[in-house]
Amino acid sequence: MSQQHPIIAVTGSSGAGTSTVKTAFEHIFYREGVRAAIIEGDSFHRYDRAAMKEETNKALEEGRHFSHFGPESNLFDKLEALFREYAKHGTGESRLYLHNPEEAAPFNQDPGTFTPWQPIRQDTNLLFYEGLHGGVVTDEANVAQWVDLMIGVVPIVNLEWIQKIHRDTSARGYSAEAVTDTILRRMHDYVHFITPQFSRTDINFQRVPTVDTSNPFVARDIPTPDESFVVIRFKDPRKLRIDFPYLISMIHDSFMSRRNTIVVPGGKMGFAMEIILAPLVEEMMLKQGR
Repeated sequence: MSQQHPIIAVTGSSGAGTSTVKTAFEHIFYREGVRAAIIEGDSFHRYDRAAMKEETNKALEEGRHFSHFGPESNLFDKLEALFREYAKHGTGESRLYLHNPEEAAPFNQDPGTFTPWQPIRQDTNLLFYEGLHGGVVTDEANVAQWVDLMIGVVPIVNLEWIQKIHRDTSARGYSAEAVTDTILRRMHDYVHFITPQFSRTDINFQRVPTVDTSNPFVARDIPTPDESFVVIRFKDPRKLRIDFPYLISMIHDSFMSRRNTIVVPGGKMGFAMEIILAPLVEEMMLKQGR
């Protein structure tokens, strides 16, 4: 951890909704004039799209656990090296994963490939990571130890699957059956490398629908924000100086369910994120001397 070069990590499974938290932080960075080195977790996958498909087929034939969630398909050592170098010196190397033709066109590359490794810009105030493994710990790598503020985005699992199925079928062209197979194939790695991170996070945002999601594989619609609540759990409210009476007064219809947990209406999730996270970013900048 570092006062001069702090690291914020937002971690969540595929389809969890980490982009909502990323948007909240982008608003905060803009208002506070914070220059952030933005790191996408997909950049630290080991294989490009074509190679990943080959390795997946090989693993299926051999009966091995293999998915984007596990260590065999990720460069956890490179991710830890980036966090370590940034925490110590404000430097490090990263790259981009080009998801679609629009992202790939400026680089004259095919979608599903990586750009070359490049040094990150050195005039940044903090590093911001969004992806699957911001708090991962294995026998070979400990990414979590370098993070100053770790945020988990963890909808209940049925809602997470509904969001993933809808996203992958509508935006990425997969069939519902193919997405279901992916969910099943990832389950071992999900249990061992994704969920343990949420015991290390400083804050978890968990969306809980108030409509029936008992069979996520046939659900036609994603529950709307107004059809859900968000459970926000703070690992150590005193350390973060969380003012619960202030939050209750600011967020209409919110309430506390435990001494370290506040529940807010789903439609207020973005607002709640900003009023909770903005003071934490401000404090980082004060410690940095800005």
